[in-house]
Amino acid sequence: MCLALAPPTGPARRLRWGGGGGGAGLRDSAAAKSAESELDAAAAVTATATCAAVIKMSWHPQYRSSKFRHVFGKPASKENCYDSVPITHSVQDNHFCAVNPHFIAVVTECTGGGAFLVIPLHQTGKLDPHYPKVCGHRGNVLDVKWNPFNDFEIASCSEDATIKIWDIPKQLLTKNLTAFRKELVGHARKVGLVEWHPTAANILFSSGYDYKVMVWNLDSKESVIMSPVKTINCHQDVILSMSFNTNGSLLATACKDRKIRVLDPRAGTVLQEANYKGHRANKVLFLGNLKKLLSTGTSRWNNRQMALWDQDDLSVPVTEVDLDGSSGVLFPFYDADTNMLYVVGKGDRNIHYYEISANKPHLNYLTEYHSYNPQKGIGVMPKRGLDVSSCEIFRFYKLITTKSLIEPVSMIVPRRSESYQEDIYPPTASAQPSLTAQEWLSGMNKEPVLMSLRPGAEPLSPQPLPSERTLSMPTAPTSPHLFNQTESLVAEDGRRPFSLLEEKAPRWAAEHRQEEKKTWLSDGFDIFECPPPKTENELLQMFYRQQDEIRRLRELVTQREVQAKQLELEIRNLRMNSPRL
Repeated sequence: MCLALAPPTGPARRLRWGGGGGGAGLRDSAAAKSAESELDAAAAVTATATCAAVIKMSWHPQYRSSKFRHVFGKPASKENCYDSVPITHSVQDNHFCAVNPHFIAVVTECTGGGAFLVIPLHQTGKLDPHYPKVCGHRGNVLDVKWNPFNDFEIASCSEDATIKIWDIPKQLLTKNLTAFRKELVGHARKVGLVEWHPTAANILFSSGYDYKVMVWNLDSKESVIMSPVKTINCHQDVILSMSFNTNGSLLATACKDRKIRVLDPRAGTVLQEANYKGHRANKVLFLGNLKKLLSTGTSRWNNRQMALWDQDDLSVPVTEVDLDGSSGVLFPFYDADTNMLYVVGKGDRNIHYYEISANKPHLNYLTEYHSYNPQKGIGVMPKRGLDVSSCEIFRFYKLITTKSLIEPVSMIVPRRSESYQEDIYPPTASAQPSLTAQEWLSGMNKEPVLMSLRPGAEPLSPQPLPSERTLSMPTAPTSPHLFNQTESLVAEDGRRPFSLLEEKAPRWAAEHRQEEKKTWLSDGFDIFECPPPKTENELLQMFYRQQDEIRRLRELVTQREVQAKQLELEIRNLRMNSPRL
C-alpha cells in the first residue's frame, strides 16, 4: 500500500496558511505562490516515485497468464512401471533410453560386449531376469535412437566404433537378437551419439571420439557401409550434443572445447560459432521455429546454467539463467507445439519446466515436478504416442538405477472434460518423411508432414491443411451427371447449387461444425480454463491459482489508490493556484 502524504509543516505550512506576521502576510504575494507551487511539485514527484517503487516491488514476480501455468507431473502407479530392469552403469552423459508408441529401448549391462533391451510398451511390471536382449556390439552401447519414420527400426552406437541398424520384430522376442540389418563402419574411435534426420528418410548422423560428425545414407543395399556420404571435421574436441532445426537444414553442436557451432549439415561448413567465455555448454537444442538455441552447461563459477542464443548471432547469449550449484548434466527437452521447455538434471529428483516466448523475458518459469528418486537417464515419448483423453502433453521415462526401475511421468494440463482439446494439441510432426534421402542430399528442404492428434485423424498434407479447405466441398471429382442434377435443382426450387454436394460431404465435417458451435461456458467461466479439481494435487494447484488471483487484485487496488492520490494532488494544486472568488 502507498503512504498518504502528511500535511505540510515548517516553511511550507507558513507559506500556505499564512501566520508569523501581520497584515495579509506572504500568502497573497507572487513569491509565496511560486514557492508553494515548487514545493507542491516536489512533493508530487516524491510521492509518485515512492508509489512507483512500491508498485514495482509488489509486481515481482510479474503475473503472467498461460494455459500451461498449472501443468503438473503425474507418475505412473507401481503396476504401470517397468521393474527389475538392469540399467547400465555407464558414466556417459547420454539418455540411455529411447521410446516410441510401441517399444521402450534401454541400454543395459552385458558381459562380453554391449546390449540393450527392447520392451513392448504395454509389458509393464517386473521384467523376467532372462528377458532377451539386442546384442551384437563388441563394446558397451552408448546411445540408441528409434527411427522417427519406422517404429520397428532402431540405431545403436558403441565403444567398438560402429553403428548398427536393427529391425525389431512385431512379436515378442524369444531369444537374443544378434542379426543386425546394417553396420556402419567409419569412425576411428568410439561413437558417442547418433541422430536421425527429422524430415528425410534413411539419413543418420553420428559423432565419435575422433572429433568427427558423419552423415550416412541407409538407402544403400549393402549390409556393411564403409564410407559416409559426408564427414564434418570442424570440431577440435569431443562432440557432446547434436540438434537439428525443424526442417533439418541446420545442425547445432556443443563441443568439449566450450564452443557452440551452427553447421550446414550437407556442406559441412560452420555458419556460426560461439566463443563466449562465460558459459561452458554441455547440451544444445534448437527451439523450433523461434530461430533461437538453448544450451545448458556451467557458468564461470561452476553453477549450472541455461543460456538462450540467437541462431544468427552467437557472439553473446540473449539471456542467461543460473540454476544451482549441482554437478549433474542438464538435459533440455523442447516441445515446439506448446513452446514448453523441460530441463532434467542427471542425478536430480526434479524436472523444471518453462514456457518460451519470442518476447522478453524469453524464459518464463512455470514450476517443477518433485520426486523422491534420482534419475540417471531419461526417455521421451513422441507426441503421437500421448494419451490425449487425459490432456497429457508430454511423457518422460525416468531411469532409476537405485531401484532398477523405469518410471513413466506424464505432464498433464488440468482440464475437466475428457473430450479432445484442440487448443493444447496443434498439428504435430507425423511418422511420414517429407523427403527421400537423395532429395535431401541434392539440396531440398521441406517442413515435416503434420498430423492431428485427434483419434482417428489422418496425416495432414504439408501444402493445404484440412482446416483451410471448405468443409462443404467434396474431395472426389464431380461427374457431369451430378452437375446436371445440381442445375436442375437450381432451376426448380431456387436452392443453392451446393446443397447436393453438402449432402454428400462426410459425416465428420458436420460433426466438426457442430462441435465448433458448442459453448464451453458453465456458470460464467470456461470449464476448460478453470476446471474443478479432481485430485489432491489439482486442489492444491487451484488454491495457489486463487492466491495468485487475490494478489493480482490487491495490486490492482494499489494502482487505483496511487492514481487517486495523484489526482487528489493535482486538484489541490489547481485550487491553490486558482484566484479566489
